[in-house]
Amino acid sequence: MLQAKIGFRKICTLSKAAGVLLLYGAFASTTICMAQDEEVDPMATIGQLNNPAGIDLNTFDRSVRIQDDLYRFVNGAWLNTTEIPSDKSNYGAFTALADIAQQRIREIIEQAASQENPPGSDADKVGKFYRSFMDEATIERLGVQPLRPMLSELDAVTDRSQLLELIGRWQTIGVGGPVGLFVGVDNRDSTRYLANAMQSGTTLPDRDFYLESDPKYAEARTELVAYIEKLMQLAGIESPEAGSRILELETELARAQWTRVQLRDANARYNKFEVAKLNEVTGDFDWAPLLSSVGLGEITELNVMTPSFFTAFAELFDKYSVEQWKQYMTYKLLDAFAPSLPKDFADAHFRLHEQVLAGVPAQQPRWKQAVDATAGSGAGSFGVLGEAVGKLYVEKNFKPEAKARMEVLVGNLMKAYQQSINDLTWMTDATKQRAQEKLSKFTTKIGYPNKWRDYSKLEIAADDLIGNLMRSAKVEHDRMISRLGQPVDRELWGMTPQTVNAYYNPTMNEIVFPAAILQPPFFNPNADDAVNYGGIGAVIGHEISHGFDDQGSKYDGDGNLNNWWTDEDRAAFGKLTKALVDQYAGYEPLPEKFVNGQLTLGENIADLSGLTIAYKAYKLSLDGKPSPELMGWTGEQRFFLGWSQVWRRKYRDAEMVRRLLIDSHSPSVFRANGPVTNISAFQEAFQLKPGDALYKPESERLQIW
Repeated sequence: MLQAKIGFRKICTLSKAAGVLLLYGAFASTTICMAQDEEVDPMATIGQLNNPAGIDLNTFDRSVRIQDDLYRFVNGAWLNTTEIPSDKSNYGAFTALADIAQQRIREIIEQAASQENPPGSDADKVGKFYRSFMDEATIERLGVQPLRPMLSELDAVTDRSQLLELIGRWQTIGVGGPVGLFVGVDNRDSTRYLANAMQSGTTLPDRDFYLESDPKYAEARTELVAYIEKLMQLAGIESPEAGSRILELETELARAQWTRVQLRDANARYNKFEVAKLNEVTGDFDWAPLLSSVGLGEITELNVMTPSFFTAFAELFDKYSVEQWKQYMTYKLLDAFAPSLPKDFADAHFRLHEQVLAGVPAQQPRWKQAVDATAGSGAGSFGVLGEAVGKLYVEKNFKPEAKARMEVLVGNLMKAYQQSINDLTWMTDATKQRAQEKLSKFTTKIGYPNKWRDYSKLEIAADDLIGNLMRSAKVEHDRMISRLGQPVDRELWGMTPQTVNAYYNPTMNEIVFPAAILQPPFFNPNADDAVNYGGIGAVIGHEISHGFDDQGSKYDGDGNLNNWWTDEDRAAFGKLTKALVDQYAGYEPLPEKFVNGQLTLGENIADLSGLTIAYKAYKLSLDGKPSPELMGWTGEQRFFLGWSQVWRRKYRDAEMVRRLLIDSHSPSVFRANGPVTNISAFQEAFQLKPGDALYKPESERLQIW
């Protein structure tokens, strides 16, 4: 998420900024924890899948025709009877698996916290950090005192140069500001790292929340003003009209920001400048204090991802007084650490960020917050000691045979992709050859990293939660900055093993599948192959397809932005993708709220192509033999039933509104139903005919890959 706050979730921000493409939206911090007094059984969501067919007939709604709505046929009974837990914004198969992973992680962490560990060991640090988060008495006693040194630093600022130095230095300890600076693989030379500058600075989920008149957005703005003033009041800071003044400033930042559709364009995000020539973008703006304070003082080049934003920011930085920027940074400091301050701060943070913006009624219990902060809370989030916990998680919960079977599945998907490329009717032979070359260079990572993160430089104290968070952010920031000038480390992972997700990284040309997703309903070692190909097979196909979606296809097999297409083929591809944009733009999950077909295009391509290729791989696995019939369903039918049960999910309305603006993934119902309208194998498996809601004439079905 390019405009995310930079805090101890920094790795998520930087991964998304670098173009990592996820199977599922990167918003798990609001979705993976259920209230302790609501013992929702995750298996009720995952389904009773330990049968040979791997499908749960109890969730079917047989009043619905499968030809009209695959999603509701497979999931309707579950949708009709399941309530979203009170501290979740949405709930489904992903969150149910994350609940299971969280319970397992809790056992690992609490064991570390309850025993004597060698001083300075990872287990010692895990235990101490968890205790620091759970020690509410100390947190209440200290109040805002842990932030007093930072507030004093800010109070001492008297000019714009000092202010920029502080903005940069605070980024290194987890406090977001109007801009973000990070180091990632150079998109045009994947053998080296490059420093980048990205737009940031706003609190609400998207620029539209500031600029549009929709009543829900107006309510969010009102709540933001109240939240800012509440934080100031709780901290004992006299700051007249802070809420309205900061809203005004953030609105100006939002007006300058690129839209999320614009941010998808990998070519547009690459604008490398010599540092000496940054004045071409920002005039007299002095970059030196900002770059030096984040450890980039010696760089000679910088990728300015959104140049027009930085042009506007330079003007805004001069327009608003030093005192108004200081007021803004005071708020940014308080907001960054509010969840870890006394209860009144945490409650205020929860009200805006979860209750108002995501519709979550109740806050999650303390232990779940502590687990998330320690081990990470979802896609791209490493927490404070995520890989230290991940190493223990893998030892207890990941079987080598799962990795071996995944390698077979990946191999079969690759073979199917090779055949599919050769069979394309819209692509010329020259571009097919380049596509095959890229496919042959894919790297696959399964389960867990070969090399674990080193936490030896991280100091953790059992009675200093805020200090722990700041030191963790600084260690991770320094780890990132230290990569400049070094060979690209291809062993790095963008997720922990305990994350229920998967991703494609275009600059590494790699597909990655953490251990926690290799469970039912995605991967079921006890089930017939059909549902595994419809589940994890389609996930594998999805991630491979990101290498060939509208943005991933701009990168070559070595991970460089490099046009390997003929103009003729790119035009044909554009015609197909335009039709897919139009298909999804017609979906209306809430009254007068439509899917953004352009924003979700990459994920929709990956869903359609991934499912298509997974089906071909399943058929190849049969080696010419007929599929077995189980529980009254053919293998071809079970493949699509398995696909649909993966997307079982319910959303609160506020969360749906938020996701329609910021999430590059379509809502789950359309992920299940949308692709199959274009797949002839589905039409044949269930004998669709004109008049069925999911039927499309063969001439209108889209085959992209």
